[in-house]
Amino acid sequence: MNASQPRKPRVAVVFGGRSSEHGISCVTAGSVLAAIDREAYDVVPVGISLDGRWVLEADEPARLAIQGGELPAVDGDRRPVALLGAAAGTDLVVTEAARVPDVIGEVDVVFPLLHGPWGEDGTIQGMLEMAGVRYVGSGVLASALGMDKVFMKMALQAAGLPVTPGIVVTRSEWEQDQAGVAARIEDQGFPSFVKPARAGSSMGISKLHDASEIADGLETAFVHDPKVLVEASMEDAREVECGVLGTVDGLPETTRPGELRVGGDHEFYDFEAKYLPDQQTEIDIPADLPAGVEQELRAMAVRAFQALSCEGLARVDFFLMPDGSLVINELNTMPGFTPTSMYPQLWAEAGLSYPALVDRLIQLALRRDTGLR
Repeated sequence: MNASQPRKPRVAVVFGGRSSEHGISCVTAGSVLAAIDREAYDVVPVGISLDGRWVLEADEPARLAIQGGELPAVDGDRRPVALLGAAAGTDLVVTEAARVPDVIGEVDVVFPLLHGPWGEDGTIQGMLEMAGVRYVGSGVLASALGMDKVFMKMALQAAGLPVTPGIVVTRSEWEQDQAGVAARIEDQGFPSFVKPARAGSSMGISKLHDASEIADGLETAFVHDPKVLVEASMEDAREVECGVLGTVDGLPETTRPGELRVGGDHEFYDFEAKYLPDQQTEIDIPADLPAGVEQELRAMAVRAFQALSCEGLARVDFFLMPDGSLVINELNTMPGFTPTSMYPQLWAEAGLSYPALVDRLIQLALRRDTGLR
């Protein structure tokens, strides 16, 4: 590069992580790595292995695709990397035993494509804030609220937004008083859904049809989280989702809603229906909704985004009830982000292509300082 020419912004794409959604994060990263404009950005792939090691990953998007139903994973044996503070900013450094550290250069922005705990929940956002590194997406508080469905619903309810009713069960409560917990769930009624409070990608979710399924449903969810949420099933509701995208002036934009229709043997939008091929899941973009309902839904999506102090991007999931009312199921601060995921598809319908969406998010992050804002 000519010394008189400014260098390209360096983007560290961070993916993998310690959560059960490690593989999905890798798939997402493969899509983003393939889409980033290399003429505009210097890209560095950084993987976090399942045991927490940070490594300099190969810039090979194809390796991060689902192969024969098998999810990819970060190669933890690759060269370790670390973020180190420097006079001019924060450098990405390759560190190996008995070797002089190799400074890759200053990181201008991190694109954290981590799903689940230890990444999507405000932990990496807090680390980046401490390091003074800009990053894509919501900050510490919004990420933490968005990850914990229990506190998310509290915040949304405090903002006057309707949410699905449910009860919280911890592993310790279940171990100490199974009869009492079961009675609480029975009192809420069936069918219901039991889900980890702090997980995504439909991991660990079960539908409970009667009391005989309570124990198995809770144990399945406890594999992913010692805190679970048991929610009333919104029977005969339509599942409708809306994409929200931040702007420079702070007023979020929304997409037209999209509708999920799950077919085949799936009673709900489970992991297989989301990520594996030939699962008979249909997506309607835009959803066939009355104009008044669509307008209300998009306004509620913005209110939810603002209630949690979100930044950058979010997907807000709704139930459209048979009587025409809307109930918020959840908000995702780092929604599925492959080109076939709902969030990018919603923006594609709005005229924003996948590469353009990736660029928009990076540019938003570059224009936003760390710290209080």
